[in-house]
Amino acid sequence: MRDLGAGFGYLVKGQRWAAGHGRSLGVGLLPGLITLVLYAGALVGLAYGADDFVGWSTPFADDWSAPWLGLFRGFLTVLVFALGLFLAVISFTAVTLLVGQPFYEKLSADVDRAESGGEAPESGLPLWRELWVSARDSLRILVRVALYGILLFALGFIPVIGQSVIPAIGFCVTGFFLTEELTAVALQRRGMELRPRLALLRSRRLMVLGFGVPLALAFVVPLVAVFLMPGAVAGATLMVRDLLGESRTADGESDDGESDEDDGRAGAAVRAGHGHAGRAGRSASRGTPIA
Repeated sequence: MRDLGAGFGYLVKGQRWAAGHGRSLGVGLLPGLITLVLYAGALVGLAYGADDFVGWSTPFADDWSAPWLGLFRGFLTVLVFALGLFLAVISFTAVTLLVGQPFYEKLSADVDRAESGGEAPESGLPLWRELWVSARDSLRILVRVALYGILLFALGFIPVIGQSVIPAIGFCVTGFFLTEELTAVALQRRGMELRPRLALLRSRRLMVLGFGVPLALAFVVPLVAVFLMPGAVAGATLMVRDLLGESRTADGESDDGESDEDDGRAGAAVRAGHGHAGRAGRSASRGTPIA
């Protein structure tokens, strides 16, 4: 359970870091504001069109008597909007990171420099290549999220469980993939590909959920997402430093209590490049590697 608290702690530390660096905070707000306007328009359109979509897709219920027709289609309309909101929460981070890639790269590098005494890992890739890698990985994540979303949407029809357990699982899924998108900013600069990134996060699931689930809950409120994004990127970078053994305490241990020797091996492998990064992610994982 300590990892849950540690993950939430990195979220708080990131917000404090951003609040203490006004210039980085101001620059980091721009991509979120642009994305918010786009998503607000899309959700308003969904809110107005969801009932028409449900009516079009359920012609078999046209002859149902009241109140069953209204209850059935009303329930489906709420589910459609909930699914759209779920996908919006997940994809908001991905799209915002893509729009603000140069801004968040700089913010993340500033955090690394502040924590390491002036040094920050660099991918060495040109900007167009970084944007391509980010867009490609974000698309892969969105495919995974869409599959989870469809499954959870279907399970939502189960009485009792669908209205209690399933939404909780949905926020856990949301929190995990939000954290993946945010940590990707720092991990891509270290040359780590998607699979080892996922393996690394799975090795500390509770920490990831402690960071991502509160953020996912906050992101349900549209304006909150915009203002939390710079601090979320900063906090994710701080967490990455811990996961890779780059964050040290005075006694030679990482902030989460793992030994310097264990974390150092993972961090050194990642910094060695793309090929070593994959091995680092797999060795860091205490679970089953992702297929």
